[in-house]
Parts: sequence; C-alpha cells; structure tokens
Amino acid sequence: MTESSELLVHVDSIVAGYVPGVNILNGASIELHPGELIGIIGPNGAGKSTMLKALFGLLHVHSGTVKLRGDDVTGLKANALVKRGVGYVPQINNVFPTLTVDENLEMGAYQRPSLYRSRRDFVLGIFPRLAERIGSQAGSLSGGERQMLAMGRALMMEPSVLLLDEPSAGLSPLLQDQVFERVKEVNASGVGIIMVEQNAARCLQICDRGYVLDQGRNAYSGTGRELLTDPKVIELYLGTLAKAR
Repeated sequence: MTESSELLVHVDSIVAGYVPGVNILNGASIELHPGELIGIIGPNGAGKSTMLKALFGLLHVHSGTVKLRGDDVTGLKANALVKRGVGYVPQINNVFPTLTVDENLEMGAYQRPSLYRSRRDFVLGIFPRLAERIGSQAGSLSGGERQMLAMGRALMMEPSVLLLDEPSAGLSPLLQDQVFERVKEVNASGVGIIMVEQNAARCLQICDRGYVLDQGRNAYSGTGRELLTDPKVIELYLGTLAKAR
C-alpha cells in the first residue's frame, strides 16, 4: 500500500484563489489519516477557509492535487464529493432557516433518502439538544444549536471526512465549549475531521495534529500539544492566551 492510499485526505502543494492571477493558497499541503482530528490555524487571510473550499470543489485549483483515499479528486464538484463521503460545514448560511430541524436533517440525506431514519437517530444521539428542538424552525435556534444542526445535516450522508469552517465563530465561550465537545464526539465516532478555527489555542487542545498556514503556505505543523507549546507559534499566532495555559 502506498502512502497516499493509506491517507484519508492528501492535499499536496495546491495553488488556488478567487480571482484569476491572484492566489490565496501558494503551495499549501495537509494530510488526514483515518479517524484523525486535525486543526488549521493562522492569521486572517492566511488561506484557511480557502483550503477547505478548494478541497470541497468550490474553488478552481490551479496546480497541486487533492486525493481522497488515494484517488485524485482535484476539481471534483461538491455533490460528487458528498457521494464519496466528504461533508462540509461552512461558517455562515449553513442551515435552512425556514425549515424545521427535522427537515434540515432530511435535506442532508437528499442524495440517499434510505439513510434518513438511521442517520437521523445517529445525529440526534450525538446532538440531543436537536431532538428537543426537532419541530422548531432552524431560524429560531441559538447560534450553538445552529452549528450543531449544520454539523448534523452534514453527517446525514455518513461521511468519512468532515470539513468544519470556524465552528465556534460568534459563539460565547460556554457555547464554544459545547460545540468543541460535540466535534470531539463526532470524531470519536470514526469521522475524520479537518477543522479551521480562529480560536487557535482551543483548537490545538483538542486536535491530534495541527497546521499553521501563513500567506497561503505551511508555516508550522505538528501535534496539537507540540504547536500549543512551541515558543515561535505562541509568539506569532497564539499570543498571551497560550502562555497562560
């Protein structure tokens, strides 16, 4: 078995951007092994969210490759990637606000309706709060509940990879902790997760490995603990928050 086939996701030296001739990613690379939780941190504009969009087929990749279980999926459309077991939760506009919680989950299984009942039970087991709000419109949910619903909907297709873009954005510290706990539970169920996070210290506390992107390139990588205690990473990206932990 080759190295690439052992990896769940292998993003190799990709160059991508939103405007022709202007690249946000400039040769960044990441690897995800089965069952891992990896975090991507870095300053604003470093290319973190762009990485997820390029991986999920939402941006044209000018060069480099994206491989899923050893297969080249570079440029594959999002709906095809969902069928292959990749789920994506964007930072904003990630639920259908006029639909109920249950209807949102049903929409998550639209490509494979036969999964709906079994996956619904699985999702509500991880997110019991959603079971309490099952008939409520998604627009009436709190910020934390919306994030849980967005993750739950992405899990309805039984993905092996889940891409999370800033799951704690805009939430209170208490709700952030709840969302991070749910992320760990999803990962413990066997789903590999690539998570982009502005709350860098908290992200590194729960991830197996982390990547620091800067100006679209890999600046540092290592285990979450290694990066959390690396003096250079603390000085440049984590600040005094990490020094106190």
